Amino acid sequence: MWHRPDAFRRSLRLAVALVLALPLLPERVEAAPQRVVSLNLCTDQLAMLLAAPGQLRSVSWLAADPRSSVMADAARGYPLNRGGAEEIFALRPDLVLASTWTRRETVNLLRRLGVEVVELAPAQRLDDIAPAIREMAALLGREAEGEGIARAFTERLSALRSAQTGRTAAIWEAGGYTSGAATLSHEVLSAAGLRNLAADEGLAGGGYLPLERLVAAQPDLILSSAPWPGASRAEDLLRHPALVALMADTAGLMLREADWVCGLPQILEAIEDVKDAGTR
Repeated sequence: MWHRPDAFRRSLRLAVALVLALPLLPERVEAAPQRVVSLNLCTDQLAMLLAAPGQLRSVSWLAADPRSSVMADAARGYPLNRGGAEEIFALRPDLVLASTWTRRETVNLLRRLGVEVVELAPAQRLDDIAPAIREMAALLGREAEGEGIARAFTERLSALRSAQTGRTAAIWEAGGYTSGAATLSHEVLSAAGLRNLAADEGLAGGGYLPLERLVAAQPDLILSSAPWPGASRAEDLLRHPALVALMADTAGLMLREADWVCGLPQILEAIEDVKDAGTR
């Protein structure tokens, strides 16, 4: 049956109009993941900070250790994992959060099994933290919550940052371990207005500062941490007579290690602690 020409033209115009309108339709919003598992201490805590109730299904066992985690109490409310690929796969996650430091064999095996794994780089600078919060929030579909936390962090960090005082601080832990330039610890000291002795000595990243150089430098502030349970030869160095004598004449601060480990809003507490100690 033949169509009337005018009816055909109207149908054609309608079809063209519908096709042209397609790009104007809103894009489909992808559903947020509902079974999220985290394998890394730092992604654990960012996820706990941002996840919706019931969205995060497991975090690493380190998240429940108060020596390394500022959210240990919250972590005990989740099933804890040891980061094994088989263990994680059995949880049926639709998203796995890992670090760029997570074991490659675990990440690769999970991906071969069809599991989505996102690797997040650890924060190396204070200015990396707000973007990391926003990145995690986007992965979880919690952008509004992430934006609020990121803005509050940035504002408080700006208020805390101090001009350089010329005073020197040294982080000195078991075995003489310290943190030089290009570390979060260095950034904390700088934000508190202090020079990092390890960076002045040319160290970048984590490393060791000989006791002789520490004593010779006579820093204004020494930061150390409480011994772990048990005994170790590395911690014996913290009781060396030369160090004891130096610390008798030097301001000291006992680190809350968990505050310094990850790029979280709680690192602002470390800056406040160092500022207070540096003015004594």
